[in-house]
Amino acid sequence: MSESGANHGRVVLVTGGSRGIGLGCARRFQAMGDRVAVTYRTAPPADLAGDPGTTDLVAVPCDVRDPGTVESAFAAVEDQLGPVEVLVANAGVTKDTLLLRMGEDTWDEVVDTNLSGVYRVVRRALGPMVRAHRGRIVLVSSVVAFLGSPGQVNYGAAKAGLVGLARSLAREVASRSITVNVVAPGVIETDMIANLGKQRVEQLLAMVPLGRSGEPDDVAGVVSFLASDDAAYVTGAVLPVDGGLGMGL
Repeated sequence: MSESGANHGRVVLVTGGSRGIGLGCARRFQAMGDRVAVTYRTAPPADLAGDPGTTDLVAVPCDVRDPGTVESAFAAVEDQLGPVEVLVANAGVTKDTLLLRMGEDTWDEVVDTNLSGVYRVVRRALGPMVRAHRGRIVLVSSVVAFLGSPGQVNYGAAKAGLVGLARSLAREVASRSITVNVVAPGVIETDMIANLGKQRVEQLLAMVPLGRSGEPDDVAGVVSFLASDDAAYVTGAVLPVDGGLGMGL
């Protein structure tokens, strides 16, 4: 990926890319001509499950809580495609409950996946980027980091932590022409949002100035911009993709 040339043909890795926002991002990069790999924890993208030849997405198993599987996933991608030039850290989970009922295990699983897991994949991706003096890192946070949401103390804390991670890292690696940015999706039509329940989703939608939910491709468009040459002078930024839900926060 040169700063002045076309950005097609790069090696892109999207964690948590088997569905939802992650898969939307993977498809967007693929349509741009990039070579794309996704990680999954439980199952690969649906069209890969039956016939891996139906798409040229590379799907590798990875639990971002486990440093060993992170290393194995990167090794597999590097073996098949080459060093990762664009990393989209999207893998995440929710385990919602009020804080008074939240046990240590519930806190730990969400924070370990959504924050420490990002640390692990970013750290593994960074070495080759530093040596190449180029790279794009995009972290997927959430409007919950800024707006708050009852029952999501663990999730909100982890997603807010990504902003501090990104901005500190952006200062560390800027001299190597590596950018680090954050997107903060709002109410996007994914399984994770559906799991909040109809009543909570309706409450959130009532707060969205644009009056509707978004789609994974809305987020993918912003992610692909941040990974492009057009965003070469953008780093340490937080871009909301939330229909105005978190405006002013």
